Amino acid sequence: MSAYSLTLEKALVVAAKAHRDQVRKGSQVPYIIHPAHAAIILLKYQFPEEAVVAAVLHDVVEDTDVTLPFIETEFGAAVARIVDDVSEKKTAPSSGDGSPPVKLPWRTRKQEQLDRLANADALAAAVKTADALHTCRSMLQDLAKQGADLWQRFRGTQEDQLWYYTSMAALLRRRLGGHPICDELDAAVAELADWHRKTNP
Repeated sequence: MSAYSLTLEKALVVAAKAHRDQVRKGSQVPYIIHPAHAAIILLKYQFPEEAVVAAVLHDVVEDTDVTLPFIETEFGAAVARIVDDVSEKKTAPSSGDGSPPVKLPWRTRKQEQLDRLANADALAAAVKTADALHTCRSMLQDLAKQGADLWQRFRGTQEDQLWYYTSMAALLRRRLGGHPICDELDAAVAELADWHRKTNP
């Protein structure tokens, strides 16, 4: 993609507004840093614009009031499909009796996401890899500062988190055919596993 993109700028505006009141778990870091950094990772590896734009928007449907139809109208079907593929489904549909949707358990949500990503295309896999890479690197930074207290931020245990990211890295490597971005994610997950081994002898 070119050095400047009007579409990417529009996506950054949408994401910044959607995430404006959110911070990263257990920190005061503005949430927009995460999707912006995921997009930077994809730019580094010269992925196409639709993947970079989808990276900027990858959490807006999952975590804000922005809808997929809005994404499709503003950014096209390809971007909307990628965002949908990488968005976690946090609730099960209501039973039809007017009751609210049921929030799914952490492990169920993560397994469902892994199952869907197993059939996703390469661009969705790339966006998820950039997402996971930035999250893992952020976790490693915070582990260095906070130690095991970090895990209290998350619904899943330390072992759960390691299972999820190890499974994710292996799946994404298969989807991307060993692209160099996978090497970065594998290295970050290996550091998480090493930290786990050292603190759980």
